[in-house]
Amino acid sequence: MNISVPFTAPVPGPRNAITDVPGVRVGHVTRIGDGFLTGTTVVLLPPSGAAAAVEVIGGGPATRDTAALDLRSGGAVAHAVVLTGGSAYGLAAAGGTLDWLAAHSRGARVSAAPDVLVPLVPAAALYDLGRGGLFTARPDAVFGREATQAAADSPPFAPVEQGCVGAGTGAVTAEMKGGIGTASSVLAGGTVVGALAAVNAHGSTLDQATGLPLALDAGADGEFAIARPSAAEHAAAKRRLAEPARGRTGLDLPNTVIGVVATDAPLALAALRRVALAGQRGMARAVSPAHGMTDGDTVFALSVPGSADTTADPLHAVLAAAEAAFARAMVHAVLHAESVVTPFGHIASYRELYPHATVGPA
Repeated sequence: MNISVPFTAPVPGPRNAITDVPGVRVGHVTRIGDGFLTGTTVVLLPPSGAAAAVEVIGGGPATRDTAALDLRSGGAVAHAVVLTGGSAYGLAAAGGTLDWLAAHSRGARVSAAPDVLVPLVPAAALYDLGRGGLFTARPDAVFGREATQAAADSPPFAPVEQGCVGAGTGAVTAEMKGGIGTASSVLAGGTVVGALAAVNAHGSTLDQATGLPLALDAGADGEFAIARPSAAEHAAAKRRLAEPARGRTGLDLPNTVIGVVATDAPLALAALRRVALAGQRGMARAVSPAHGMTDGDTVFALSVPGSADTTADPLHAVLAAAEAAFARAMVHAVLHAESVVTPFGHIASYRELYPHATVGPA
């Protein structure tokens, strides 16, 4: 049976952020200078954790504890999710989050002893090694502990800083500056769906004919304050990105998009995996090409315990919202990014390349 889901413009939550999902908090650690251009972002969940699933598409993932989320293993409850720079080295940040959770008595009980708890911290890393100058300047366990503490210190439903922060600090997309972004939707029955995406894509996030972000059409009414670039501005931007000098920046390295979709809908694990897959579809709307052999495109999905009623908002509506929210988060990541100058050269942001198109805050 085919179910037709008519397009309706999303209704963002109060913060238009993944933190609109009750119980979800986000913390960033950003390190710039002294050879660093990288960071870590932690999605902190309630003490009881949240049902989790994952979908990894692409030939070059850097992940931790994704096997525990496989349905063939019975699924699992996660207590936090870590998104980080530093490629496989940066996965060490998850150890710091694990330590913080254990120190705060969060985790799954694995023994009769009351103090023996093991948190589950799935993680994914993107490749930004050396973009601040030093290959060895990358996230470690300290980043994870500090980002988790930052999330814990944030109030409920807090705004999420976007752009060149946390896991998006060193991100680059098609030699334009990438970053981290977020978005949310509130469905007709009250279910909240939020997304967080760190955009470090090998492919372009722009429509090559217009210069507009590819997933602009997924936005809510008035969500993106952006005008179509003039033909001259678009031509100038393409020339800058194609300059031969850009080839010396060392940015043509493995890339990826990593992120999280969360909802307060109490979904079964099989349905939750489809939410992760919907996030991947949103990714494919926002970057082209996606899911390449050097990409480690990874989306986690979380069902956070709450009061939402699945009978009010059917699964197909949640999936549609997840797809759109992830695509919108990627647009916000690009529009919030700022230009940086590194030892490898100048990495221009969308706002620098298209100054007349970006007419206000995204």
